[in-house]
Amino acid sequence: MAAVDAIIQQAIAEGNIPGAVLVVGHNGKVFYRKAYGNRALEPRREAMTLDTIFDLASLTKVIATTTAIMQLVEHGKVRLNDPVAKYLPEFAQNGKDDITVRQLLTHYSGLEPDLDLKTPWEGKETAYRMAWAETPAQPPGSGFTYSDINFIVLGELVERVSGEMLDAYTARHIFAPLKMLHTRFVPPAAWRSKIAPTQYDENEHMLRGVVHDPTARRMGGVAGHAGLFSTGDDLARFAQALLNGGDGILSPLSVEKMTRPEQPPSAPVLRGFGWDIDSPFSSNRGDLLPVGSYGHTGFTGTSMWIDPTTQSYIILLTNAVHPRGKENAIALRSKVATAVAAALPLTPNEKAALCGMSITGYNEALSAARHVSSRNGAVKTGIDVLEAHNFDVLHPAQGAEVKKRIGVVTNQTGFDGEGRRTIDVLAQAPGVSLDAIFSPEHGVAGTLDTLHVSDTKDEATGVTVYSVYGGTDAARRPSIEVLKQLDAVVFDIQAAGVRFYTYETTLGYFLEAAAEAGIEIIVLDRPDPITGSFVQGPGTDAGKESFTNYWTIPVRHGMTMGELAKMFNVERSINAKLTVVPMEGWQRGDWFDSTGIEWVNPSPNLRSVTEAALYPGVAIVEGTNVSVGRGTDTPYELMGAPWIKSKEFTAYMNARGIAGVRFVPVSFTPTASIYSGQKCEGVNIVLTDRNALDAPELGIELASALKKLYPADWKFEKIMALLANQAVYDALAAGQDPRRIAQDWREELEKFEKVREKYLIYK
Repeated sequence: MAAVDAIIQQAIAEGNIPGAVLVVGHNGKVFYRKAYGNRALEPRREAMTLDTIFDLASLTKVIATTTAIMQLVEHGKVRLNDPVAKYLPEFAQNGKDDITVRQLLTHYSGLEPDLDLKTPWEGKETAYRMAWAETPAQPPGSGFTYSDINFIVLGELVERVSGEMLDAYTARHIFAPLKMLHTRFVPPAAWRSKIAPTQYDENEHMLRGVVHDPTARRMGGVAGHAGLFSTGDDLARFAQALLNGGDGILSPLSVEKMTRPEQPPSAPVLRGFGWDIDSPFSSNRGDLLPVGSYGHTGFTGTSMWIDPTTQSYIILLTNAVHPRGKENAIALRSKVATAVAAALPLTPNEKAALCGMSITGYNEALSAARHVSSRNGAVKTGIDVLEAHNFDVLHPAQGAEVKKRIGVVTNQTGFDGEGRRTIDVLAQAPGVSLDAIFSPEHGVAGTLDTLHVSDTKDEATGVTVYSVYGGTDAARRPSIEVLKQLDAVVFDIQAAGVRFYTYETTLGYFLEAAAEAGIEIIVLDRPDPITGSFVQGPGTDAGKESFTNYWTIPVRHGMTMGELAKMFNVERSINAKLTVVPMEGWQRGDWFDSTGIEWVNPSPNLRSVTEAALYPGVAIVEGTNVSVGRGTDTPYELMGAPWIKSKEFTAYMNARGIAGVRFVPVSFTPTASIYSGQKCEGVNIVLTDRNALDAPELGIELASALKKLYPADWKFEKIMALLANQAVYDALAAGQDPRRIAQDWREELEKFEKVREKYLIYK
């Protein structure tokens, strides 16, 4: 640890800090513990000691307030997705009625960084009244703003729900059980000589044992955002308790939940509940500890970082603001964390675990940005892999004297890497006889936009093409009698990665029919064009199955057709004889343009990757009386109607601060579908960051705006056809904020992800 000592001594010599206490833990024990320099320079010098008590500043947020909130969550007294106003009704004023406990904990509430300190005021009740009167500076959930107000409110929430003052609650339920004997708000006079002073206040009095934060000071020293005092040894006990899974003050599940990313799913700044994971404030992680570790800092010069991978913690306590508030410990924290991580005596297993994780250093130019990079891939689809393996899964049984009779479900998207139709490839495959072709919605060539798709013959092969699309349920299902004439049916269609895209239901119907006919079904896999890494949007209610809703899955499920087939077959108890021929070279984070595969429109109005990215959102309102650009050159990039005022609608949508998109006012005249030949006003939706966009939530934003701005014109009730979720429908009808609505479906998403995980082919 000589390098660490040198770094801290240099910071003292350069006047960045007067002194420091460093405590490093590793594998359940204190690995290193040392005091450096002085705890006071003015009015007289005092040497730093290991038992020095520090003003923790914002470490209060995670040590005291977050822990208290999570205890109340465990006891069922608080729910994270509930609006704060459920517990503090006064908070609801001025547009804050839909701000949730989750948004306060993650700093996505939209509130200002701090209460107004320009005018004199005193007392907790005054602070709370000021917090109740705050108006969000940006729409809640739209962006990250580190805010003391969030935790001032959470401190009051603890008091209101528990019936105990925050200082009494935390002493009884957190500090006493962990034997943190030198941790508390408003330290007694007997502790004063051991306390590191901070700086001179506005009256030239040195703050010592009085909280440095001016807001907390005006509140009497006890607040949810600041005010706690503690020692390095006490914080080491707390950090070790978290590494141990809570040590009785929290359950292991609560520790895991509050220290993993809990911010809005597409947001780039990663925050747990209270804890920092990867944000502009994460400099104290250093360059070697992995994302997945967590920590926090305090303005006075305090910090802690905890890494479950190496079972380590780094506590660095300084009073950098002493004596005049001109210095800080930001650069020092990063250097110390890097040097400590390099010096840890890691076991082979710990080294292996660390190497298997993403070691992402803090980059001040690109702080907290998650970059899902595009790549120049060369993906082989299922048909390419089938060819490369000499059609092995289609070979007739050993000793059979006749060819294997097969059918194929496909359309214009079924082609191999050489551009040959899957139909033609299979017609020439050895040992098989192509006896039937089945075409889904839009026909075998993918050009029809009508319910009336009849049976035909394929010109090149002469094989009958059976339509499995029409206006009735029977017309959308394959004939069991036709299937019984086959030994297997092959499925090769490029889908859109969206629940209400009908090719997924066609897949489900063929699984059912193959099981009934007693034949094998072989799915040739293709990419999810909008990546397999995002799971977004509401699921559907049981009992609302339809041709646009085969099963209760989210709007954007992040699965390929092969993976869906595996899941449908088991979870719906179909039990067909299923074989999936997987792709080679596809990665879950791949957008379609990273695959090297030629884009062919999977349906007439889905013409680009951009439109595919917007489709899971814009299509949610498509069944209502708005145009989504069908009959224009850019379907799903437009939305409008004759009764929409384009500038008004654009201004409203841009003010919502929706990640990944911007809106431009436009007029357009569709040549097909609804409002054909009529001038529509509306918006052009500009995709600015496809990895940041939560498209299904965009759909709810559009619906909410339409209902709010045009209640007499928009036929809201028609949204249920594709939405198929009564809770979301009712929330929209009640005028709830879209981000609040999206939070409410996260629990169901997490449950689905656990089911989904069992069927994923690609990691």
